[in-house]
Amino acid sequence: MLLGLGPAYLRQWRIVPVADAAGALRVLAAERPADHVLDDLRWAYGGGAVEVELVDEADLEVALQRAEEEHGETAATLIASLDPAPVAEEESVGEGDLLARAQEAPVVRLVNLLLLEALAARASDLHLEAGRGRVAVRYRVDGVLVDAPTPPLALVPAVIGRLKVMAELDVAERRRPQDGRVRLRLEERSVDVRVSTLPTLHGESVVLRLLESEGRRLGLAELGMAEDTRTRFESLLSAPHGVLLTTGPTGSGKTTTLYAALEQIRTGREKIITVEDPVEYALDRVAQVPVNRKAGVTFASALRSILRQDPDVILVGEMRDRETAEICVQAALTGHLVLSTLHTNDAPGALVRLIDLAVEPYLVTSTVEGVLAQRLVRVVCRACAQDEPIGAQTAQELERAGFPAERVVRGRGCPACRGTGYRGRTGVYELLVVTDPVRDEVMRGRGSSALRELALAAGMRPLRSDGWRQVAAGVTTPEEVLRVAR
Repeated sequence: MLLGLGPAYLRQWRIVPVADAAGALRVLAAERPADHVLDDLRWAYGGGAVEVELVDEADLEVALQRAEEEHGETAATLIASLDPAPVAEEESVGEGDLLARAQEAPVVRLVNLLLLEALAARASDLHLEAGRGRVAVRYRVDGVLVDAPTPPLALVPAVIGRLKVMAELDVAERRRPQDGRVRLRLEERSVDVRVSTLPTLHGESVVLRLLESEGRRLGLAELGMAEDTRTRFESLLSAPHGVLLTTGPTGSGKTTTLYAALEQIRTGREKIITVEDPVEYALDRVAQVPVNRKAGVTFASALRSILRQDPDVILVGEMRDRETAEICVQAALTGHLVLSTLHTNDAPGALVRLIDLAVEPYLVTSTVEGVLAQRLVRVVCRACAQDEPIGAQTAQELERAGFPAERVVRGRGCPACRGTGYRGRTGVYELLVVTDPVRDEVMRGRGSSALRELALAAGMRPLRSDGWRQVAAGVTTPEEVLRVAR
């Protein structure tokens, strides 16, 4: 391919460079490329001038397909073709050297191929981890890390430098953590990439969170909730005021659930405002406020201003501290519906956690209407799924949970699931509805164990039992349930 820039890079940025008879460089594009893309082309072309020629999307697609036919390349084949220079000591690599190497054509191609292949694999994160005399690149696919093509150790500083350039971070700073972001365009998809660097014993660790900002949001019916759980949750969402919480560890799908809840609520007749860190997906007719600590915009400070914006529904990305929790409770008391998240292991623990944040028990019982705890389990790949006899212990677990079954479904592993046997994820849930008996126990200062016993007696299905529901339905495997809900 012309200029040594692979077709994956050209497709990502929607450009096709063409050299004319006079040796000048023209770039075909449907819209003017970003400045850093033009800089990449200048570096690759030797510093010459670059002229942009705007063409129709259809003509650009034809040119991109032709480029792909002329030169097929993957991250693995590119890495195999590289002949890296000897590894330099970290302290001897200056800012100018890193900037230069980060713009070299092989480094540009490699970084973009890794990103494109991560997106093709449906990865949520890309990890680049330094160790003693080695480096590892891994993708997080369906919540589990899998190995990816790894560049030569000598190129790692340049690869990290390239990522820092894209995220507008300090290339020379390798002793402090840094955070940045970059927006990528892949065909018709817009992808936000959050870049985090962390100094470690043997070099920098870099993690990229990949967020498809224009991706289709899921509705409540698509999240994997049992019908009875979804019906009760929708009933809670129809309340005119109160607090609804989702709980679970990082990466358990809480934000996705809250967005689905907003889609359920939204009719166009109400004012909805969110405060998030960061805003992950753009929502129509919703005022979304990103947290910006450098500018003094925290969850608490944003909430105080939001209450003066005449909202009906408020979504708070996370109740992290006492001030945020108190403002959310006060907002619910004054007639607002507040949706938020907490990091607790189960639904009853959220009520205790609010009291730990110094919210008065009477305020908790007056405002919190329900708590939804959740986890994500991997879904068996439909392309290679097969029935297997069920083990005795699993059969007993299913029987106790009320979902007897004679066989389970597992994936053999195929190209569609990259040999894992799983493709995609779904949720398992437990929903605690705050009833008068639960409120009485909270006021008595009872702990989460007592609240859990009361909720189970009232019919709450625990996370693990809901996981067995998914196993009996052939959606996931017993191993996945045990992994997320021990």
